[in-house]
Amino acid sequence: MLVGVGPLGGITLLAASSDPATSRPQGPRGRAGKDFDGRGILASLSRGSLSVINRMGDGGTERMGVPQRTPEAQARGMGRGSGQVIRVRALRKAYGTKAALDGVDLDVDRGEVVALLGPNGAGKTTTVEVLEGFRSRTAGEVAVLDEDPEHGSRAWRARIGVVLQDLGSFDELRVREVVRHWSHFLADPLDPDEVIELVALSDKAGSLGKTLSGGQRRRLDVAVGLVGRPELLFLDEPTTGLDPEARRAVWDLIGRLTALGTTVLLTSHLLDEVEALADRVLVIVDGRVVAAGTPRTLGGRSDAQAVVAFDRPTSDRPLPSEVTGSPVEVDGRRCRITTDRPTAVVAGLSAWAGAAELPGLTVSRPTLEDVYLSLVAHRELAGAGR
Repeated sequence: MLVGVGPLGGITLLAASSDPATSRPQGPRGRAGKDFDGRGILASLSRGSLSVINRMGDGGTERMGVPQRTPEAQARGMGRGSGQVIRVRALRKAYGTKAALDGVDLDVDRGEVVALLGPNGAGKTTTVEVLEGFRSRTAGEVAVLDEDPEHGSRAWRARIGVVLQDLGSFDELRVREVVRHWSHFLADPLDPDEVIELVALSDKAGSLGKTLSGGQRRRLDVAVGLVGRPELLFLDEPTTGLDPEARRAVWDLIGRLTALGTTVLLTSHLLDEVEALADRVLVIVDGRVVAAGTPRTLGGRSDAQAVVAFDRPTSDRPLPSEVTGSPVEVDGRRCRITTDRPTAVVAGLSAWAGAAELPGLTVSRPTLEDVYLSLVAHRELAGAGR
């Protein structure tokens, strides 16, 4: 497991410890770079080896779709059992009279991707650090892979992987040296060269850290988190600062890992990333979970009313009966209809318009971002009134 980083003679090296009290992240949590250009990050993991099944070909880009997780893959969990991976009840963390976490409950099953959302200072990082064993708790019950992370054994630490926002600087070490160095701390590591190939850094394996682009450094961070063959992977804002193509490449990699049963706990401020990757989402505000669900159902999103919008043709005819029973907003020629029956409204509008087109016709429901912002604003208003 990734324990942390610490300076030694001006060179940042990885430091391992079997003592939970000394296993703390020493490096700063910063932002990733913006020019990650990796491609073809697709692989198949097995209990005995890792084999890369998709590579760059003759200067071109080859990308396969991310496979769907099967129930068998979720239960297999990298070949190490099945069932619940994280169980948290009434988790509380206080600093003096200030509660950073105030009664958090969380369940994560094997093979799931669960995302934690919330504004800065909401308690996401504190929650994750308690689960990683980096931070003690004030009260509550916490079990991660059937152990209390605050007193996690060395064997337990070898079963989790952590990818921080920034591991620190490896300027004077080569890519292969970093990954091999870390693998020596682990009981059952993957082959370092295969991990380097998995994250599409084979052509940079002999390069010094200071020569890597920001995105390549991010891939090195991921390689360090993966080399221990983790059952549970913590990802802290894995694509912050990366360009769209780079983000898709990282998503492909995460999809490959989860398709084979790896469990992921993800923090991110990117709502499209959460929607693309997460099976379930928890929103934390002021140290409390204010909503939980799938990206589709969070905060009642799937049951929310639809909005049918269109530009009204130049006509004095009244709108059809399918429309007049719903709230209608008119701004010039633009009409917006809020309804529980969007199909009937569109059918009525089509019959009403006849052969004429309805310019700008759209049907939409609240986005995940809309729901998230509403949940946060509602909670903050409620907190201000206390």
